[in-house]
Formats: sequence, structure tokens, C-alpha cells
Amino acid sequence: MQSRNQKLEHALSFGGVADVYEASRPGYPAEAVAWLVREDEAHVVDVGAGTGKLTRALASAGHEVVAVDPSPDMLEVLRKTVQGVETLVGTGERMPLPDESADAVTFAQAWHWVEASKASEEVGRVLKPGGHLGLIWNSRDDRVDWVSELSVAMHADGDQYTDGMDDPHVHAPFGEPERTQFEWSQPYTREGMLDLVRSRSYYAVMTPEQQRETLDRVRRLLDTHEKTAGSETIALPYVTMAFRYTRP
Repeated sequence: MQSRNQKLEHALSFGGVADVYEASRPGYPAEAVAWLVREDEAHVVDVGAGTGKLTRALASAGHEVVAVDPSPDMLEVLRKTVQGVETLVGTGERMPLPDESADAVTFAQAWHWVEASKASEEVGRVLKPGGHLGLIWNSRDDRVDWVSELSVAMHADGDQYTDGMDDPHVHAPFGEPERTQFEWSQPYTREGMLDLVRSRSYYAVMTPEQQRETLDRVRRLLDTHEKTAGSETIALPYVTMAFRYTRP
């Protein structure tokens, strides 16, 4: 298990790949975003917002969004791609926001970076009574054989879907979540698939030699597997898992 300092190191490593993260990481299905945050929840805080993948969808849906992230580099990219959104440097455990100021707080691909007990308490502080904590993940669908081989080639560390997903570790003041999932696919070019590998936090902290070896393995898979060889566009299957918790 990673220590808090190791988690923070990996989380901050995204800052060095902010542009490739924005270019290669998928967004979220519209129906998943609509489920995660209700239409009447006007004020939303998106924590671990990164380059704004979920922030953008929330703002487009008419919510007033504050984007919080520990990486100034990621937030700089977000400001270029999502207009009119307030950005703040902060973490799930420490948000520079007033008590009971948000209708919903979201974490997209980000809850696994926090210290769950402290972040749960902090979200409970920021949420209004009856407000929601929404957690969402896009995971590659490893039930598909070539996707499973891709995960091995890129040294995946749990960012793939196999046969379900355990509930996240969320503490008081929250109880049991509502849960749902969505299956879909994202089209990539061959180079886009390599950028997807480059966008991973575990890739960012590899040595240059390890990075070259990883990309070479992925290239060989894409060039030789019957589902991907010779294809200009590759449809990568995803499963989006979403969880919604209510503050008493």
C-alpha cells in the first residue's frame, strides 16, 4: 500500500504530463455525468480536477463549478480549455472553501489519491446538508482479450475493469452509496494509444529506459494483434463506474 507521501508524489507527477493527459484521456459519458450530479445541484466542487475532463462536462450541463487540484500545471491547462471556471490549488483533505458551500463535490479518477477518512470529513464540511459526494472512474475493459494484453504491456496498476469494482473507502459522515456503471468505447489513433500510456502516473515516474521498454511493448501489441494491427482507428472499450453518497 502506498504511503500518503507516495500517493502525493504520484498525483503531482501528472503536472509534468498535463498536455498529453488532456489530449489522450477520455471524458465521461453524458449519462454518467447526469447521474453523478443532479440537475438541481447548482454549485459543484470538482476535486482532483486535473485538466478539466469532468469539470468541462459539469460546466456544459449548466452547473457552477469550482475546480480544485494540487497541481498548478494541470490547472493551467484547465483554464485554457474550460472558460469561466474558478480554479483553486488544494486537495481532497484540504479545500480552500467555506463550510456548507457546495451542493455536490466530485472526484473523477481521483479518490484513490486521498486519505479517505480525512477527505470524507473535509467533503462533509464543504457540502450542504443533503448534498452529494460523487466518485467516478473510467476503466479499460479487461474482459476484452486484447485490452487485457494492453494492460500487461503498459504495466497497469489497477486502472482496468475485470469483473466489477469494490465500493471505494468512504467514511463518516457518509453511509452506503448508490452505484451504477456504463459501458462504452473511445476511439484512438495508434499514436493516441501511446499518449494514453504516457499520461499514466506510473509511467511518469519510470526511468527513461523503463519508459522506452513500455512503449515498445505497446507498439508490438498494436502492430501484431488481430484486433488492432493495421487499424487507423482503435476503439478502446471502457467501463465507467459511478458512486453517489449523501451527506446527512
